[in-house]
Amino acid sequence: MASDSNQLASKILEEWPSVVIEKGVFKYVLIEAYATDPDSDTEHSKLLVRGNVSAEYHADVYEHEEELLRAKANGLDCQCLGGGRILHEPERQYIKVYGYSVGYGKADHTKSVELLKKHYPSYEIEWSDDGY
Repeated sequence: MASDSNQLASKILEEWPSVVIEKGVFKYVLIEAYATDPDSDTEHSKLLVRGNVSAEYHADVYEHEEELLRAKANGLDCQCLGGGRILHEPERQYIKVYGYSVGYGKADHTKSVELLKKHYPSYEIEWSDDGY
């Protein structure tokens, strides 16, 4: 039975969106989500970029996604790999990734930008270590 629930968790993770961000300037986190099979000790993982204009702290963004994943299926979990800020201007098709999270440290912006470029292929997307 655990294998069936893990297959479900792996399928859900595969279909889970890699990028969910809003318009404006906001805090973002880079998350590694994973589905673990306790029977075979195998793990499937996926990187996620999440950003929210209304989040006061990076932890608000991360904890919301963590709750969504855990509620979706047994065997789904995640960890925060760091954070920063995103400037997203859809009308200009422009995204800038920069800064860091005091609580989680700086995300690997190159990985975040890679996911964003797949999700927004027509956008100009850049990153910087400058700023908070």
